[in-house]
Amino acid sequence: MIEPTFADILDARRRIAKYLKPTPFFKSNPLSKRLRFEAYIKCENLQPIGAFKVRGGINLISKLSDHERRQGVITASTGNHGLSIAYASALFGVQAIIGAPIGSNPYKIQAIRDLNARVELRGKDFDEARLWVETEAGRKGYRYIHSANEPDLIAGVGTLYLEILEELPEVDVIFVPVGGGSGASGACIAAKTVNPSIKVIGVQSEGAPAVYESWKSGTAVEKEEIRTFADGLATRIPFELTMQIMRRLLDDMMLVSEEDLKNAIRLLLETTHQVAEGAGAAATAAAIKMGNELEGKKVALVISGGNLTTDMLRSIIQSDINP
Repeated sequence: MIEPTFADILDARRRIAKYLKPTPFFKSNPLSKRLRFEAYIKCENLQPIGAFKVRGGINLISKLSDHERRQGVITASTGNHGLSIAYASALFGVQAIIGAPIGSNPYKIQAIRDLNARVELRGKDFDEARLWVETEAGRKGYRYIHSANEPDLIAGVGTLYLEILEELPEVDVIFVPVGGGSGASGACIAAKTVNPSIKVIGVQSEGAPAVYESWKSGTAVEKEEIRTFADGLATRIPFELTMQIMRRLLDDMMLVSEEDLKNAIRLLLETTHQVAEGAGAAATAAAIKMGNELEGKKVALVISGGNLTTDMLRSIIQSDINP
């Protein structure tokens, strides 16, 4: 597969500028004081769909041929990627079908339906939904959109790291949550082009470590099951294009526990007044875990999404009050 380039990210920024404004990026003094480094927060939770993936969706859908637009698109998602494709498809008048696992975040599923996309609940997890989608695409002739092996998706989400680098060119470390790896791939391409000394660190859940283990071992690792409430991190297998980029450019990858993610959600809410979903808190969770290694550094923490249900947020807050 052809990797997207820095020029592709610049082109993506031009394409999406009409539809998306740069999201807030600021130094949080309360969070910096707690963590003993300069903590800068990138609020992708404030995107129209509540997540960073909308950048990739708009970039890809805007480039479809007339034939592809008439045929419609289909993709698999646990939520935010599906929201991205649904939102972009609504913008450009394209019919979208989203295959999601049974038991997906109901907030995200309803939001997808509200954008007039068709939702099909299939399988127990993302990868089972993906297999159904791939079969359906072949049967019906839809334009299949893979959630990671799409250069235009990677270039689109890479624009958020371009915004970080423009506002804080002296950044030392960027933490990026990793599900399929499009965000981490975009971060690596942007950061390493601008300044190869910038460290880019990926973050996965201990309950869904397939990409982490594949990246560490150099061999594709597949998991039979995943155990994480962070649906944006919930993939059982690595993907070819993003793994290819991450193996070449990513500086490190870390695992965080479910409790690490919940602690980070509470900390972000308390210090920055931002709601992060599980994957959206992963960057902060990993930075907390690194501790003293980051002291005195300028660190960018991406809140990749904020689509947390009220019940889940209530449960996380109450578990802190009543451990």
